[in-house]
Amino acid sequence: MSWTSIADLLTYDPSTPVALIGAPLSAGSVTPGRCDLAPAAVRQAMQRISTYDLVERLELDFPVRDAGDMAVQGLMPADAFGVIQNGVSSLAAQHALSMMLGGNNAVTRPAAHSLGVPLGEVGLITLDAHFDMRETDQGPLNGNPVRCLLEDGLPGANICQIGLAPFANTRKMHEDALAAGIGIFDLDFVLDEGIEAAIDEALERLSHVEAILVDFDIDVIDRSQFPAAPGARPGGLPVRDFFRAARRLAEEQRVRAVDLTEFDPFVDAGQLSALTAARWVAEILAGYRMRG
Repeated sequence: MSWTSIADLLTYDPSTPVALIGAPLSAGSVTPGRCDLAPAAVRQAMQRISTYDLVERLELDFPVRDAGDMAVQGLMPADAFGVIQNGVSSLAAQHALSMMLGGNNAVTRPAAHSLGVPLGEVGLITLDAHFDMRETDQGPLNGNPVRCLLEDGLPGANICQIGLAPFANTRKMHEDALAAGIGIFDLDFVLDEGIEAAIDEALERLSHVEAILVDFDIDVIDRSQFPAAPGARPGGLPVRDFFRAARRLAEEQRVRAVDLTEFDPFVDAGQLSALTAARWVAEILAGYRMRG
């Protein structure tokens, strides 16, 4: 029998229910790296991920549009904003679910402006070790997309952050997030109560929003399991929980777009991190496949 990989699902057909687009943005990173290499590395690793989940006996059997990469390589986040907003907006208007392969975390802000509804009706869920609430005095960076979105007018009550790590943030970021009304699910909560409990509560908190963007900052994963993320820390989220979160959130009808950020293939030994990122794609597709 022939081997079918999730890379074999990719097509240029614009009528597919799910689409994928690359956002190779690396400028504006607090820790310099080569996140711009990630979209190509993920696509290559997708060739090693089967379309069949034997646990659920689920076959991924639908085409996925590959819309290529947006022309943001070398641009600062402020200059890339319009390019990303236009690219993701076009996909969101045509597809039930759009996947964006970053790139650094600065791609999240324009993506939130791209769901076809006013910003006040958008929900944002982040899986991230960090609040991404650095100050904006130097403009948009990969360390401040959440603060940028608050300043853009996204209500804090429309934001939930899952997997926040100890000793990876500041008191001011924490206090500002609480004051804004952001839903905070720190790493201890996730490990003690379970990733499903965190997601269920986050979705309940966002019951008032029309469309949801999920930012999967891959540095939320324990560094030993995902070494090619500059911001990842020891003791982070187990990769198994990361996969479960991807599937569960992609199953939610209101999730219109997801992004994968902060993967740096330049420091990826043995393709461990690339294979993890490619498995994320499969889990997103599996979640979509399970929609009613």
